[in-house]
Amino acid sequence: MFAQLLPYLVILPPLIYSLLAFWSAQRYFAAERERLRLAASLPMAVLPAITILKPVKGMDAGSYANFASFSAQEYPTFQLLFAVADGADPVVAIIRRLQADFPQADFPQADIDLVINPALHGPNYKVGNLINAYPAAKHDLLIICDSDIRVAAGYLRAVAAPFADPAVGLVTSLYRSPGVSGAATAIEALGFTTEMIPNVLVALKLEGLSFALGASMAVRREALVSIGGLPALVDFLADDYQLGNQIHRAGWRLVLSGHFVESVMHRESLATVLSRQLRWARTMRVSRPAGYLASGITQPFPAALLAMLLGGCTWAGLGAAALLYLVRGAVTTIMSHIYVRDGLLPRYLWLLPLRDALAFGTWALAFLGRRVTWRGHRFNVLTGGKLEELA
Repeated sequence: MFAQLLPYLVILPPLIYSLLAFWSAQRYFAAERERLRLAASLPMAVLPAITILKPVKGMDAGSYANFASFSAQEYPTFQLLFAVADGADPVVAIIRRLQADFPQADFPQADIDLVINPALHGPNYKVGNLINAYPAAKHDLLIICDSDIRVAAGYLRAVAAPFADPAVGLVTSLYRSPGVSGAATAIEALGFTTEMIPNVLVALKLEGLSFALGASMAVRREALVSIGGLPALVDFLADDYQLGNQIHRAGWRLVLSGHFVESVMHRESLATVLSRQLRWARTMRVSRPAGYLASGITQPFPAALLAMLLGGCTWAGLGAAALLYLVRGAVTTIMSHIYVRDGLLPRYLWLLPLRDALAFGTWALAFLGRRVTWRGHRFNVLTGGKLEELA
C-alpha cells in the first residue's frame, strides 16, 4: 500500500504550492481590482508630478512603440528622461524621433529629455546610466523602467495612487508578455505566468513584499535618498531586488501594483533564452539563498519524474504525475486567461512540461557556477549579489 501511495506523497509539495498560488492570486486580484478602480477615478489635481527614468542601450523589439506608450500617458505632469551612454547608439535616433512626434507645445504634460553620458560608476552599467541621468530628474516621484516595457494609458495613474500614503516608499508592477514569436520566447513568457507571478503573489501573502520587480519601479525620492541613492545599487547584479529590499529595510512600505506592464519580446534562439534564464536564476540564488534553495521542492517537473521512477512506471507513478500536471495545467490556464490575461494559454499549454524541465535545469545549474553574461559583458556574481567584471 505504501509503495502505491509514495508517488502521490512525492507530488504533494508542488501540488499544494499550485493550489496556494491560485488562492493567493484570487485574494490579491480581487482586492487589486477595487484599488485600481479608485486610482482611475482620482482627479488630475491630486496626482503628483513624475519623472520616468529609462536607461537604454541598443534597440529592443518595438522600441519606438514602447517609448511612445509612455509619452501618451493620460496624466497631468511627467518627465520622460532617457539615459544613454553612447551618442552613436542607434536608439538615440528613435528618441529624437519621439521628441519630434511629441512636442511639448502639443503635449504639454509630457517633457521628453535625453542625457548622453559615458561615465562609469561601477560594474552595473544600467545603474551607471541612471546615476548619470539622475541630476536631470525634475520631480520627486521617480519611475525606473526597462527599455523593453510597454504600458497602457492609465499606467502612471495606477502606480502613483499608492503614494497618497506617506509610508509608501516604492510601488512595483507585475509584468507579462502577451505577444510572443516562436516557441523559445513562448517558453520565457510562460515563465512569467506559471512561475514568476505565482511566486511573487505567494511571497506577498506569506511574508509581505520586501523586493521590487525591475520592469517597473516607482520610488519616492526621499526613500531613495534614505538608502544612499542610486550609488547603493551600482555594485549589484539584481539592482531591482536591492532597490526594493534596501528601501524595505529602511522602514518604508512596498506596494505591488496589479496594473500589468508588458515586456515586449522579439524572436530569439532557445540558447539565448536559457542564458538569460540562468543569469536570473543565479541572481535569485545569491539574493535570496534560503528561499531559492527551498523553491526546489515546489518544482513540478522533478516531482513528476520522481513519482514515475518510484512507481516503477506503474499506474500509480503515471497517475501521480498525470494528476500533478492536470492540476498545474488547470491552475496556470486560469491564471493566464483570467488574471494575467496574456493569451498564452491554452495555446502554448503543450510547452508547459518542457518549460518546467528547463526551469529545473537552470535552477540546478545556478548552484554550479557564478558566471553570468549580461549585455555582452561577463561577470562573476559574488556572495551577496555583488558583481565582479571579468576581463
